Amino acid sequence: MCYVVVVSLPFVMYYIVKARVIERSGMHFPEERRYRMAQRCIRIMMHNGKIETESTGQELLPGEGGYVMFSNHQGKYDTLGIMASHPKPCTIVMDAGRSRLPIADSFIDLVKGQRLDKTDMKKQMKTILRIVDEVKAGRRYIVFPEGGYDHNRNELQEFLPGSFKCATRARAPIVPVAIIDSYKPFGMNSLRRVKTQVHFLEPIFYEEYQEMTTPQIAELVKERIAAEINIRVKGRKAG
Repeated sequence: MCYVVVVSLPFVMYYIVKARVIERSGMHFPEERRYRMAQRCIRIMMHNGKIETESTGQELLPGEGGYVMFSNHQGKYDTLGIMASHPKPCTIVMDAGRSRLPIADSFIDLVKGQRLDKTDMKKQMKTILRIVDEVKAGRRYIVFPEGGYDHNRNELQEFLPGSFKCATRARAPIVPVAIIDSYKPFGMNSLRRVKTQVHFLEPIFYEEYQEMTTPQIAELVKERIAAEINIRVKGRKAG
């Protein structure tokens, strides 16, 4: 990971500084342009880190309006892999502590993401309500309901029901996302070429989950992601 960060840092900082200059000048800086800048940063890091990400299911994504993607969590590359694969602008909800790490801090500003302070319930609720309003207005968010990612690899941990409130309160589509081998790019001390996978699954619309509790929704999303991972990983082993 250190190698990728060091080699990519000048290019990434160029785009981040450029974004801040444009923003401070008072010029209109649309989300579409921000997102394309973010994707360029990601592609530079992928190239320098010899990372390839295979993706499927883009045709399943809702064509209009906001929605929330819920993905399993494996490491620092997870968000980058999803954004590299997601055609339309989207952003991220990140733990406030982790968001202050180098590059992550500037990157979340670039994509106008939200920092969730898990130590302060009032701040946490305000953040959730902001996300709800933005999703209603058409924004698309990535959420990792497992919370942490230490040693998860391709095994799923408990999905926290509270993570789904931003979708249920917005009555927005829920898009399960299965990621595979995403821990490898920044979690292995090697310069070998690595390949990860991102699979966007069938959306779950409000009409389908409106009678369900958040624990039931969490279990449903987890089951769908687990099924996709099992098919892909077992198929790879069989091959």
